[in-house]
Amino acid sequence: MESSPKRPRISLDVRPEVRRRLRLAAAKRDLTVRQYILEAIEERLREDLGDESEGMLALTAKADPVLAGLWDNPRDSQYDRV
Repeated sequence: MESSPKRPRISLDVRPEVRRRLRLAAAKRDLTVRQYILEAIEERLREDLGDESEGMLALTAKADPVLAGLWDNPRDSQYDRV
């Protein structure tokens, strides 16, 4: 019997009004609150990080605009020619 890998747990404390709204929104989509929250998180991650399979593990200008500013300068451009 194969066991699934253990997934980290995230716990949030929310105001009662937020919990009520989550339950209503999930019910409106015929989802559990857990499913609703997971879908919302995945959607926001796609918006913020894109669909890259590597995600933010790759050091690219798109992944880290601050580093991009440091990388893209005349002094370091000589390394682009190497």
